[in-house]
Amino acid sequence: MEKTLNSRDLARFMENEGIAAVIVHLDAPTKTVTDAAAALGARPEQIVKSVLFLADGEPVLAVANGLSRIRYKVLADFLGVSRRRLKMADAAQALAITGYVVGSVPPFGHLQPIRTVVDTAVAQLPHAHIYAGGGETNALLQIAPAELLRALGAAAVEGLSAA
Repeated sequence: MEKTLNSRDLARFMENEGIAAVIVHLDAPTKTVTDAAAALGARPEQIVKSVLFLADGEPVLAVANGLSRIRYKVLADFLGVSRRRLKMADAAQALAITGYVVGSVPPFGHLQPIRTVVDTAVAQLPHAHIYAGGGETNALLQIAPAELLRALGAAAVEGLSAA
C-alpha cells in the first residue's frame, strides 16, 4: 500500500524548505476551478493545476493555469520524446508517485522528486496570490507566483497550455 500524503505533510515540507505559502482549508471539496475560485472569493485564472505525466515512463509534473489544457505536443517536444510516449498518469499512478489523490496534488512536496515544468503564463499572472492543490480535496495552497517559481526551480515552457 502506497503512502498517502495530506495537507499536514505539505505544510511540513514548506516549513522545511522555507517556502512562503499558506494552506487554505475549505468547508467542502471543490471539484472544479470555478468551484474553487468561488469558495475562495478569487478569480478562476488565479487557480493553477499540477498534472502528472509519464514521458517514456518517467514522471513529469506540468504546472499550468487551471482553466487551460496542457498542450501535449509542446510538452513532448520540450521533453524530447514523441507525442505517443507522453501519457497523462491515471489516478492510481498519480497517487503512487506523488502521494496525493488527484484533485489535491500540490506543485511540490511529493513522495519523490519529480521533474517539473511550468507554463510561462503562470509567471505572468498579475495577482498577488495564486492557488494550487493543497494536499487534500478541501484544501488549496495560497502562494505568490514568484514564490511558486522560486520553490519549484522548474523549467518554464512557453505555450505549455492553451485555453
